[in-house]
Amino acid sequence: MTSVESTDASRTLPPLRRNRDFVLLQAGQLLSTAGTQATAIAYPLLVLALTHSPARAGVVGFASIVPYALFGLFAGVAADRWNRKRVMLAADGVRALAIGSLVAALAAGHATFAQIAVVAFVEGTGFVFFNIAEVGALRSVVPARQLPDAAAAEQARMSVVTLVGPSAGGALFGLGRLVPFLADVISYASSIGSLLAMRTPFQEAREREPMQLRRQIREGISFLWSHAFLRTGALMFALDNFVFQALFLIFIVVGKRQGLSSGLIGALIAVFGASSLVGALLAPRIAKLLSMRTILVANQWANGAFIVFLLVPNVYVLVASVLPVAFASPALNAVVIGYRTAVTPDHLVGRVSSVARNIALLAMPLGPLAAGFLLGSVSARVTVVCFAAVAFAVALWSTLSPSIREAPSLDELDDVRVSTAM
Repeated sequence: MTSVESTDASRTLPPLRRNRDFVLLQAGQLLSTAGTQATAIAYPLLVLALTHSPARAGVVGFASIVPYALFGLFAGVAADRWNRKRVMLAADGVRALAIGSLVAALAAGHATFAQIAVVAFVEGTGFVFFNIAEVGALRSVVPARQLPDAAAAEQARMSVVTLVGPSAGGALFGLGRLVPFLADVISYASSIGSLLAMRTPFQEAREREPMQLRRQIREGISFLWSHAFLRTGALMFALDNFVFQALFLIFIVVGKRQGLSSGLIGALIAVFGASSLVGALLAPRIAKLLSMRTILVANQWANGAFIVFLLVPNVYVLVASVLPVAFASPALNAVVIGYRTAVTPDHLVGRVSSVARNIALLAMPLGPLAAGFLLGSVSARVTVVCFAAVAFAVALWSTLSPSIREAPSLDELDDVRVSTAM
């Protein structure tokens, strides 16, 4: 009786497009992440232009991602302890100032490799605190049963950004080295405006928790570790991100070695975004047709398709080989993130999200670092073999893992919604 009532209730929820604060949150982040994606390709292009060193480009990639490993857990505590909106506003402000300093240095002709690395690190740190707090904001403005659909909408937004951002970043870099970074500063200003316009509190009313920082972090770890599916998924995603970030740098270096312009490199990355956008638009339907286990295992096997580069070592083949995983990933992210956010209590959502993402992103900065040094010492083919071995090992693990075989169902979220309402 309860499940029927909760299912009927979930059907009466207004569509997300009528949720004002959700639309504002997504609109602001659409512009902000577009700017970030533009600089994601501009950073390695700038380093290669200044130093001609793939290894140094890998170091900057490492610097932009490693803050998650360093500060992710602290960001989770901050999101649960402090006002989430203020945390997000502060993070956007710091990122805008850091990028602005690089714009000024480029305009004066005094930009150095060291400054680029520091700015990338500061921007990455701001992203950590913003990203974790945003999970709590999303949970506050969207009902539990709609969180997988909201996560799918976020995946669609990210896919649009991946479609437009890199090509725009490459084109803007062609106009001038500082142009994509200036656009990023403007995008953060847009994000700040959207946050200030939102009305819904970003957290439930709660008392300040007097417990020590270590105990607060331990609470988040314990909650996630008690859920076998979420724990195993986070560990697998860590290796996925390691491989994907390496592929991103491999693609840029191989493209430059084969004589592609910055604009064309960005346009080819946009093809990845187009495939991801199609997958994101279909993600809600895929989530209804397939189980979480099926979605996860299919995604893991798609990850290793880039092995075909060994047969045809061409940058266009490399792009084509990642299109299957670009299509499959949004549905996986939507169901896992939506489920995890819905079943986590509000007072823990920041810490649990930070633990999950910290695990998932733990190996991420090592991807471009390893790829940069491998590309500087061995061929692109050998580099691809190394990362393909990791991808296929994870795919086999996902197929055999007992915790993945017993993956939960999204139907459980109807009961979560009823419990919250009561």
